[in-house]
Amino acid sequence: MSAAAMRGHIIMNKTILVVDDDEVLNHAIARGLRNENFNVVSATSAEDATEILARIRVDGIVLDRMMTGMDGLTFLQDLRAGGDMTPVLMLTAMTGAENAIAGLSGGANDYLGKPFQLRELVLRLNNIVKDTAVSGEMPRGLIFADNEFFVGTTPENAQILMLSGEEKKLLQHLTSPVGNIAPASPMVAKRLRMKLNGVLSNLDIITVRGHGYKLVDQTTYNK
Repeated sequence: MSAAAMRGHIIMNKTILVVDDDEVLNHAIARGLRNENFNVVSATSAEDATEILARIRVDGIVLDRMMTGMDGLTFLQDLRAGGDMTPVLMLTAMTGAENAIAGLSGGANDYLGKPFQLRELVLRLNNIVKDTAVSGEMPRGLIFADNEFFVGTTPENAQILMLSGEEKKLLQHLTSPVGNIAPASPMVAKRLRMKLNGVLSNLDIITVRGHGYKLVDQTTYNK
């Protein structure tokens, strides 16, 4: 990738995954978000969403609660149990405080009842994505662009970090946001640690006993 092209990817619009089995509503939300300069990926089931998240990293998720197959709340709980802290705005026709509490307790960052105004959805989505932007900044020397990790301080000098699919997925979890604790097999974590240590002496992956692994910047981490 050229430096000019990479600069474009670094400032690219945020990507949102819309998960709703109502295809008409799904398309309407996607169209509205694209009009607000979001990149949008759509899924019509939790199962499809799981497959998408295994391949790409997104900045936020708009998630329907009641769906055919796995329901949105179960999907969200599985997502959080796996260490994925991507901001989630949950949509539902199930109104009432108890349902909002269930959604928020299950890991949602915000909860919006149906029917809703698209403008309100956009504002709420912007808020939860913005809230995690600072903590989600990449450590010094690490860049994420075009669904790949690069090592360098600027787009001009960055080189791609060659990772296996499992290693890249783990690093995505560890940087979504940075400080996130993610489960992984010891072998995958060891390989990723070796690759990072080989190019960025300031970064390390530590074990959080009983929970998984965490990416730390040794220049700021207080042991």
